[in-house]
Amino acid sequence: MEKKSILEELLLKKSQQKKKISPINYKKRWFVLTKTNLSYYEYDKGRKGSKRGSIEIEKIRCVETVNTEESTPPERQYPFQIVYKGGLLYIYGTNEESRERWLAALHKEIKDNSDLLNKYHKGFFISGKFLCCNQTCKTAPGCTIWEKYVTLCCTTGSVKPLPPVPQTLWKSRSLPPVLSADKSVLNMAVAQCNYEVKGNSAIRLVRSNRYYILQEEDSECWKVRDLEGENSSVSEQTLAEDQNIAKHDWYAGNISRAQSEQLLRHKGKEGAFMVRKSSQAGMYTVSVFSKVPESKKGAVRHYHVHKTPENKYYLAENYYFESIPKLIHYHQHNSAGMVTRLRHAVSTQVNKVPSTASLGNGMWELKREEIVLLRELESGQFGVVHLGKWKGQYDVAVKMIKEGAMSEDEFIEEAQTMMKLNHPKLVRLYGVCSKSYPTYLVTEYMPNGCLLSYLRSHGKDLQPLQLLEICYDVCDGMAFLESCQFIHRDLAARNCLVDSNLTVKVSDFGMSRYVLDDLYISSLGTKFPVKWSAPEVFHYNKFSSKSDVWAFGILMWEVFTLGKQPYELYDNMQVIEKVSQGYRLYRPQLVSDIIYQIMYNCWHELPEKRPAFYQLLPFFEALREDNRG
Repeated sequence: MEKKSILEELLLKKSQQKKKISPINYKKRWFVLTKTNLSYYEYDKGRKGSKRGSIEIEKIRCVETVNTEESTPPERQYPFQIVYKGGLLYIYGTNEESRERWLAALHKEIKDNSDLLNKYHKGFFISGKFLCCNQTCKTAPGCTIWEKYVTLCCTTGSVKPLPPVPQTLWKSRSLPPVLSADKSVLNMAVAQCNYEVKGNSAIRLVRSNRYYILQEEDSECWKVRDLEGENSSVSEQTLAEDQNIAKHDWYAGNISRAQSEQLLRHKGKEGAFMVRKSSQAGMYTVSVFSKVPESKKGAVRHYHVHKTPENKYYLAENYYFESIPKLIHYHQHNSAGMVTRLRHAVSTQVNKVPSTASLGNGMWELKREEIVLLRELESGQFGVVHLGKWKGQYDVAVKMIKEGAMSEDEFIEEAQTMMKLNHPKLVRLYGVCSKSYPTYLVTEYMPNGCLLSYLRSHGKDLQPLQLLEICYDVCDGMAFLESCQFIHRDLAARNCLVDSNLTVKVSDFGMSRYVLDDLYISSLGTKFPVKWSAPEVFHYNKFSSKSDVWAFGILMWEVFTLGKQPYELYDNMQVIEKVSQGYRLYRPQLVSDIIYQIMYNCWHELPEKRPAFYQLLPFFEALREDNRG
C-alpha cells in the first residue's frame, strides 16, 4: 500500500549522467514526497507511469537551491538540489513559489536526520567538476556554509555528533605544518590552514576542519580522510611566503575580518594597517584604517593581495613586487590606488613562551630568580597579577597568591595535571614557584586582560558577529576540556582572557575547588559560583561537563549583554529558588532567535538533555562563517 503523499508535482529533472559521454538532458517526472521517500515517476498524457527512482528521506543530507547556469532557458530558472548518501539530484521548480514549496516540505521532513551537512555546493556539478569551487569529485565536501543547517538543528533542539572514531593511540610523532593533532579525538588532526589540491591529492584541506589520520607514512607525508570519506595524502609544504612575512610586526596571521577591524579601530590612526590570511585559500589581505569624511568612526578597507602568473604581487595595477614585504614597504610610502598609505603597523605579536619551551626543565616547579615582575596588571580573586619576564625574554603573567585566598597545598598537587592541558583556546599554566612565600602561578600572558572587563569597556564597539566569535573561542576551549574529561567548575566571563589578536581563551579551569571567597559560597555552605551553577550543582553538589555547559549558556548571556551581571535583581538564595522553579534569563537585545535557542538549550533542567560542547561547535562554525573575508 502506497503511503500518503505530502506533496506531488510535475517537475523537470536533470539527468544523473552515469556515462560521461551521454549528453546533458532533462526529463519531466512526476515527483511524490511521503514521510519515508522522495520518488519520481514517468509522466505521459496527464497520467503517472512507472517509478523511475526513489530516495529515502533518512538518507538526505542537504536540500538547497543551486545557482543557475549561464544562458539558462525559462523552464530551468528555479533549480534546487537533493544531496543524499550516494548521490546528487538536480530538480527544477516550475516557478519560484513551486521551488520554495518543495524546499519547505523537504526541510520539514529531513530535520531529524542524523548527518545533515553544514556545507554545500552552490554551483552545479558539470563536466566533471563543481562550478562553484572546481572540485572534481562529485562527493567532495561543500565549499559554502549551509545556513539552513543551523536553523534545522536549532529548531529540533538537537545537534549532530561527529562520526565515531576508532580508538587507536596517538604516536609521539610530528605532523606536517598544515596539520596539528586534535587530542580531543584520538587519531584525528585539524587543518591549520587551507591547502589546495596538488598532484594526485583527492581532497583539499579546509582550515579548522577535522581529518582522520589513516596512515603515518613519515613526518612529512600523512594519509588522511575527511568526514565525508574522501582520502588524500598531505605533503609538507613549508610555505615560503608565510615564513617570509611572519617575522614582520604587521603580520596578524589567521585573525578574522571582524577582529582586524576591531584592532585597527582601537589604534584609531590614519593608515593603521595589518596583513592577514584571507579566507580564500593561499591569499592575503591588507586591512587599513582611514578617517574618511563620511564616517565619524572612520572606516576599515580590505585589499586582497593579488598574484600574477609570473608570481608577482600587487594591490593595484602597474605596481608589481617580488614579495609581500616589498609590496608593503612600497605602500608605506605611496598610497598608489589605496585609500591611504600604510602608516602605522598594528602588531598582534607578544613575545610569548614557545609551545616547545619547558620553563622548568620538564618540572612544574619554576626558579623564582628567573622571573622578573614588571608591573601590576590587575587584582584578582587569588591576589595581585603582574606582567613578568622569564629569563629576561618571554612575557608571562604571574599570579601572586595572597594568604587565605586559596588552599595552596591541595592546588599544587593538581598543578601538574593542569599544565598538561594544552590547547589554543586555553590559557597555558607554565608552572608554580612554591618554595617560598608568596606562591607564584606562572601563566600565559594575555595583553587585553579579563573578558568581563573587556566587554564592559569595549563592548559598545563590538558587532554581534564579533560577540559570536568570542562564544566560539570559549566553546572551542571547553570542547577540548570536555574531551579530556576535565571539569572547569567555574566557567564565566571573569575567568576568560583576551589575547593581543582578540582571541578569547579559557582560564582558571578547575581552580574554584581551592578558592576561599564569598562569591563561591551558597547559604548552604557549599563552594560554587551560584549564579553560573546548574540545578544539580546547588541541589546535589554534582559537577560534570554538562554543568559546565549550563555555565557556558550564562557566559553567552554575559557576552551578548556586554558584561551585565546575571540575575542582577536577585541574591544567591533567590536565584536558587527561581531557577528551581523554571525561571531562565531573558533574551538580550543583541541576540538572534538562533543564538538564544543555543543559549536556552544549555539551561535544560536535565543534564542529559543539554548539548555537549563538541556538538555546539558546528553551530558556531556555521554562524560565524560570514565573519571571515
